[in-house]
Amino acid sequence: MYAQAFFVAVFGLAAIGFGVVVFRTSSMVRSALALLFSQTAVGCMFLAMQTEFLGVLQIMMMATEMSIMAIFMVMFMMDPGGLGGMDMSHQKRFSIGAGVSAAVVAIAVALLSDWGPAAKQVVDAEAQTRALGMELLGRSMMIFETAGITILTAMIAATAVAIPVQNLASKRAKEASE
Repeated sequence: MYAQAFFVAVFGLAAIGFGVVVFRTSSMVRSALALLFSQTAVGCMFLAMQTEFLGVLQIMMMATEMSIMAIFMVMFMMDPGGLGGMDMSHQKRFSIGAGVSAAVVAIAVALLSDWGPAAKQVVDAEAQTRALGMELLGRSMMIFETAGITILTAMIAATAVAIPVQNLASKRAKEASE
């Protein structure tokens, strides 16, 4: 029990630390990698809490998402390496105030809420995974399929936008002039 709490705390602090790095770096690619590490630490927290399915799903999803995001950033950004000295934060005073306020509210809710008694009996990991799978493939199946098709459509559209369109008439005129 103590080892589990220790690893949850370590991965939680790592997630927060990498989350801070996301906004402290001037490179979009380094920012994407820090976000990947932050979300991977969240996935490791799930693994430490013995929710293997959610942990592996979180890590796989974030690895795929962040690699696609890094590829698109390199394609579309003028300075993805951050050599031009970008500032990754906007409205600093408001952002700090909103972040501190949200943290105070979250801590107050966590400490002052009546969470009720701890579960007396917890089902094993296999039963939890089976119940989660039935939920995902049951009534939520259409939502996930729609989200997948939407993401695929957005990726195809972004690729189509990135490819330069060549006008057939200008291409023939160029060939004729040569």
